Parts: sequence; C-alpha cells; structure tokens
Amino acid sequence: QVQLVESGGGLVQAGDSLRLSCAASGRTFSTYNMGWFRQAPGKEREFVAAISRSGARTYYADSVKGRFTISRDNNKNLVFLQMNSLKPEDTAVYYCAASSTGWLPNVAYEYDYWGQGTQVTVSS
Repeated sequence: QVQLVESGGGLVQAGDSLRLSCAASGRTFSTYNMGWFRQAPGKEREFVAAISRSGARTYYADSVKGRFTISRDNNKNLVFLQMNSLKPEDTAVYYCAASSTGWLPNVAYEYDYWGQGTQVTVSS
C-alpha cells in the first residue's frame, strides 16, 4: 500500500510559477507509475501529467503541455509538478496518484492510490 501527501499549493498571480510535491510512503514507490490530476469546482477530475516508474517517460494533457513538468526522485520517494506560466483556468485542487498498470494511464480509474489534494488558486 502507498500513502501519498501533496504539498506546495497556494495563491499566485497569472504568469507565476509553483512547484507541487508529493511524498510517498512505503518501499515500493519505484514500482508505481505516478500521475497528477486536478479538479476545479463543479467539474470532473481531469488528468494533468504522468511519469513512468523510472522517470524516463512522461505524458501531459494538452492544456498543460509546455508549461508543466512532472518529475520524480525514487531515492526520496517524491514526485513533483513544476507549473510555469500559470493561468486562472489552472485553479483547482491538485491530486497525486499512483498506478500499478504497465502503461502511463490518463484516466482516474486506473490509479490505485490517491493523496488528499492541495489547492492551487491563480488570480488574474
């Protein structure tokens, strides 16, 4: 089992940057593909980015491609989401998730474990 705790959210202005972190418990962190999702009020949870077990492969939603970067440190059981050029439409609760599938999933039901989320608010 994996427990995930996100941090790094906050209130920023449009154009600013934020880096989210997700700390994972357990000795099996490197066996999971990791992903970031977000959910805005009144909207469904949507995929943001995913990274493979080794970190060699990444996958992004079109809405964040070129602005967000996902990375991981398997020695420290951490996964990051660097968010640049933030827009008001990026405002949401951001969730870290772990998947045991053999590919990089972009749908929530293919993730096994979830964090509690961290709020990101981008003002215009």
